Amino acid sequence: MPKLTRWFIKTALVYLILALALGLVLASAGIFPQPFSVGGLTSVYFHLFMVGWVTQLIFGVANWMFPTLNREAPRGSETLGWATYYLVNAGLLLRAIGEPLLASGGAALWAILLVLSSALLVIAGLAFLVNNWNRVRGR
Repeated sequence: MPKLTRWFIKTALVYLILALALGLVLASAGIFPQPFSVGGLTSVYFHLFMVGWVTQLIFGVANWMFPTLNREAPRGSETLGWATYYLVNAGLLLRAIGEPLLASGGAALWAILLVLSSALLVIAGLAFLVNNWNRVRGR
């Protein structure tokens, strides 16, 4: 299994546990007193689940299982693959930080953080598309 694939999949597994733990916090918010505000955490929960777990798992498996491109670069550009990994995770972490801060009455700076987060995720998606487009082909 390629190194990039292992990193995508292992990181996805970490995000799965984080999302499930955050889901527990959100589910218990009405039952137990919380030492902090849970405002904005629902969006973080969904992003951890869908981008952190599902999307990164898909990216990792696709990197591994899609047909090879050629002998010199069987999985496309290694640099672009790692850029995708870093961009997805940077965007996701910025979202996880910015969303609760904005929900707690934060300044416009936190809204800018969310826009930056979204931009990083879009760029990561485009990098994944560019790197894998030619690997999807008929026989």
